[in-house]
Amino acid sequence: MKVAVLVVDDVFDSGLTSVLDVLQSANELRAELPQPPPPWEVDLVGVRAASVRTGSGLVVRTTPADLSGTGRMPDVLVVPGVTYKQPGPLLEWVAAEAQRPARELLRHHRAAGVPVAAACTATFLLAESGVLDGLEATTSWWLAPHFRRRYPRVRLDETHMLLQAEGVLTAGAAFAHLDLALALVRQRSPALAELTARYLVIDTRPAQSAYAVPSHLARADPLVDAFERRLRAHLDQPLSIADTARALGSSERTLQRACDRTLGISPVQFAQQIRLEQAVHLLRTTELSTEAVARRVGYHNATTLTTLLRSRRDTSPGLLRRPPAHGRPAR
Repeated sequence: MKVAVLVVDDVFDSGLTSVLDVLQSANELRAELPQPPPPWEVDLVGVRAASVRTGSGLVVRTTPADLSGTGRMPDVLVVPGVTYKQPGPLLEWVAAEAQRPARELLRHHRAAGVPVAAACTATFLLAESGVLDGLEATTSWWLAPHFRRRYPRVRLDETHMLLQAEGVLTAGAAFAHLDLALALVRQRSPALAELTARYLVIDTRPAQSAYAVPSHLARADPLVDAFERRLRAHLDQPLSIADTARALGSSERTLQRACDRTLGISPVQFAQQIRLEQAVHLLRTTELSTEAVARRVGYHNATTLTTLLRSRRDTSPGLLRRPPAHGRPAR
């Protein structure tokens, strides 16, 4: 399997090396399987010079990407993220004339039927090039409001760590590069992906939702920000979206639209995220009973809270109160 890794200036160092390390480790571990898949042939390709400079200033040698269509196309094109973590500089970077060759390369490869995979901020480059139009995708959770606003034709779901669409695989925030590379290995050999994950001690992380900070996302829109602050001030009280909207000087419909535009979810779903976030904090840091925690975050009883924790966070009050494994004394 020929893998082309597109390396651009200001590439995120650990993102690039995570992809390379996982694929190299999979190649080395192939011999341990009774029926190993073919090895991965990895090429670092660039669109301009013969070398690029990473976000940390390291120099990476690359070979020119083939846009002629005469050479052998890769089996997959992988795009690691770049070092820009704030929406303003990132959006300027992906739209800049300097990135036009990279955008054209992405469009060319997709038109030729080459699958494309990207993680973290590189998902913005895919969206800017148009290859995500009409498809489901994920991105770094804290950049989701800005992604959703700029690329309305992409069906964004930032709760996922990985999303596979037609010919495109996207992954979430920075260290989801590991998940992305393992997914590429898994497509050829689930057994080898499992073995590689064990050797590299990579845990399964199916969702980003447990890592998201609702208050950070809310700040992308003034009305959603005000809604979030009011929710926290009345967290133990029943929620009426209509009454809350009026208290904010808005209509229920306007609030619904603001939450959908900024967060991709309804006000009720956002309130649930905030309540569960606070419940997790109280269960980890206090000795309050589960019943008392439930009441503090606006739920009638512990059963409702426990059910939501299991379905939305894949955890339970008992697991949250359990001390971490590394804190237990050795036997």
